[in-house]
Amino acid sequence: MFDSIHEECGLFGIYDRSGEQDVALDTYLALYALQHRGQESCGIAICDDGVIGYHKDLGLVSEVFTKDVLASLGQGQMAMGHVRYSTTGTRSRANAQPMVINHIKGTMAVAHNGNLVNAAELREKLELTGCIFHTTSDTEVIAHVITRERLQSPSIEAAVERAYIETLLELPWDKASRDSSDLERAEKILNEDHYGLTKVKERILEYLAVRVLTGKGRSPIICLVGPPGTGKTSIARSVATALNKKYVRICLGGIRDEAEIRGHRRTYVGAMPGRITNAVRQAGVRNPLLLLDEIDKVSSDYKGDPGSALLEVLDGEQNEAFRDHYVEIPIDLSEVLFIATANSTDTIPRPLLDRMELIEINSYTANEKFHIAREHLVKKALHKNGIREDEVTFTDEALRAMIIRYTREAGVRGLERQIGAVCRKEARHILERRQMTGAKKKDMKLTDKVEITAENLEHYLGKPKYRQDKIAGKDEAGIVRGLAWTSAGGDTLQIEVNMMPGEGKIDLTGQMGDVMKESARIALSYVRSVGEQYQIEDKLFRKKDFHLHIPEGAVPKDGPSAGITMATAILSAVTGRQVRADVAMTGEVTLRGRVLPIGGLKEKILAARTAGVHKVLVPKENEKDIAELEREITDGLEICLVECMEEVVGHAFVQ
Repeated sequence: MFDSIHEECGLFGIYDRSGEQDVALDTYLALYALQHRGQESCGIAICDDGVIGYHKDLGLVSEVFTKDVLASLGQGQMAMGHVRYSTTGTRSRANAQPMVINHIKGTMAVAHNGNLVNAAELREKLELTGCIFHTTSDTEVIAHVITRERLQSPSIEAAVERAYIETLLELPWDKASRDSSDLERAEKILNEDHYGLTKVKERILEYLAVRVLTGKGRSPIICLVGPPGTGKTSIARSVATALNKKYVRICLGGIRDEAEIRGHRRTYVGAMPGRITNAVRQAGVRNPLLLLDEIDKVSSDYKGDPGSALLEVLDGEQNEAFRDHYVEIPIDLSEVLFIATANSTDTIPRPLLDRMELIEINSYTANEKFHIAREHLVKKALHKNGIREDEVTFTDEALRAMIIRYTREAGVRGLERQIGAVCRKEARHILERRQMTGAKKKDMKLTDKVEITAENLEHYLGKPKYRQDKIAGKDEAGIVRGLAWTSAGGDTLQIEVNMMPGEGKIDLTGQMGDVMKESARIALSYVRSVGEQYQIEDKLFRKKDFHLHIPEGAVPKDGPSAGITMATAILSAVTGRQVRADVAMTGEVTLRGRVLPIGGLKEKILAARTAGVHKVLVPKENEKDIAELEREITDGLEICLVECMEEVVGHAFVQ
């Protein structure tokens, strides 16, 4: 059927032996383009015998085009011209290309029943349009041919197979971007774009250093966990810039269909690849940075569990051969740098969480918010509203007042909105003044420069929205200030306890959760158990009722960290001893009076500092967390480590 493979010349031709048989011309062009991708001297030309693919440099022709493959393609109807066969040269993605070609070969099932364009007719059309191709990108040639010569048959199957071939051609099987190896440049970009986020920057620089030293290195799978508005999404874009990677964002919020990740099977019209495959195709390289935004918002239903599908994507040992149901060819994702973002890890499945390297991004301090606003947000808002920097300025006092009086959040989105509101109002005033003075050109300077200060801030934003929670002015019995963590940062809670005649019952108000109610009962049991130590008569607990209340009853509250605060408040109310107003505390208490560790310490310390607290009581086991806090957070605070309630009472009660 075929002549032997000759090592004679650089001409490779596939043509119709009879001259009249219909040929799947576009499929052969696709095969040739994939085979010779990236060779500058390759091209495609039309001749009397059909389609000729050639390469002037006598370069690589892979063994993919063996007699068996050609026999299966042509089904005995093809003849082979002269082939230059060489084992030299670079063969990138050697394992992927044969599979790609075989799958394109499978699409020839549509090439029957009159659905093919006659080779002579196509050649005549191409000659009329002058389409003799000499190009450095064979993929562009094939895309051009497929676009110009769509199948004229109304067959739905033909359209599906054509779309499938186009998808395979658009995937970057052997194309990669060159990562930056300049560590100093990467660090400079990360520091310029973001203030803080030290752990994220260090991890990216470590990855880059390993990549430079080893010449390779598996890309890490990082998950940034933190409150909204703390820069998780924007830092990923900066990382892509610093590493010179293509950046594609995939929003996973609300996804509930497994096909969104793995793709649809090609059994019906409208099937398409999954989001991961589409993102790689959009990037155009096989080593982009893919941001999986809001991975904690993935849900599931009867159509499947997208979280389970992500297990293969985010597993460094498995994603070398990720299979999309639409593509049906293993796709190598091992060189993709995945960065996921989440507000909480509670809703992320444990197996999926185990595959990612967690980096927590905590709430910004007031000082960090100030620097972010001055260095980034103000410039961004001025540019967005068409205002020059010499027309409107914000004083440092105005920015600090805006942070304290008009925002209460962990991130800076609300702060950005407030700065934008000021700029919009001033943009209107600028336009009105220009029109009054007859200045029509935007670049004409104004006579007066507008300065936004803390004094005139109310003119732009109205009355302050939040009041600063401050410590009480005097020491009292039965009132203790606790510390709490919220999604918007830290806060202080003033716990109040009153006694009244009754039967020893305890009433809990302030919209407490079940865990906090249990802490209150544990605190009362502990106080009753140590009554003799503080000269408390046992009959007092039988003749008195206790009412424990946490103000701001409209705000739900829960968690065990208020245990020592409740115990101190009850003990103070029973003994009548006053508690220092400048002391705040946090920690879980046991029935025997031991103090257990808590979380969210940074946010709680910030809340205490903002409220004017001087002394903070923290569990002894949280000592390691205290050591990680920046000096600007702990300056001016006396942080006391406690292990039991006796130590708490010694610090809190007025001596």
